[in-house]
Amino acid sequence: MAFPLTVSDEVAALAPGFTHVAVEAHGLVNGPSTGASAALLDDAARRLAVRLDGRAPHEDPHLAAWRETYTAFGAKPSRTRNSAEALARRALTGAGLPRINVLVDLYNAVSVAHLVPVGGEDIDRIAGSMRLVRATGDEDFVTVDGGQEAVEHPEPGEVIWRDDAGVTCRRWNWRQGPRTRLTEETVSGIFLLESLAPMPVAEVVSAAGELAELLEKFSPGARIAVHPPAPARTPPPR
Repeated sequence: MAFPLTVSDEVAALAPGFTHVAVEAHGLVNGPSTGASAALLDDAARRLAVRLDGRAPHEDPHLAAWRETYTAFGAKPSRTRNSAEALARRALTGAGLPRINVLVDLYNAVSVAHLVPVGGEDIDRIAGSMRLVRATGDEDFVTVDGGQEAVEHPEPGEVIWRDDAGVTCRRWNWRQGPRTRLTEETVSGIFLLESLAPMPVAEVVSAAGELAELLEKFSPGARIAVHPPAPARTPPPR
């Protein structure tokens, strides 16, 4: 049975070209970044440079579409960049991509190589189901500020991923909360790849397949399923 993920009608109306593909994995083995996971990040940066061919990340048509969508729900995309653009910018600097832990390294590498936002959540830390909605502004987003736990609230109308306990990711795929992030103790994860037109659905499905193969390679014996994208929905008439 697939882990439940839903997209609200309000979000579907905002971005009718939105597609998400989920990779669900159980029996994972995580740990500190390794030479092998770091090499994947370096290879992804090389693939990115070839793909962009001298352009800035935001000039890629897919990332440009994300900027337009962020603007549509009131975010400022040059200040709060989607996760794929933020990673791509880091990949092109001398510092390169951060090394977090093996599982995060794997999905960051796929994100950068394909220029598609990818997130990973610890299934055992999620309360109930996850859904993509437009915020009322009352939801709790538990984060860390200055080393101390702090509670923020999204802007009304902001697109958020949330579960029964509160916000798991703000501004669609801008900032993940620490409560559900993948840690070195994670054994079950849901990895979400998100795309907009003009990216072909086949490309995000291919990226999901690449991530599934990497998860199997780094966690032999893990139970991994790639859930196909949900059929395109027509938003209800206003």
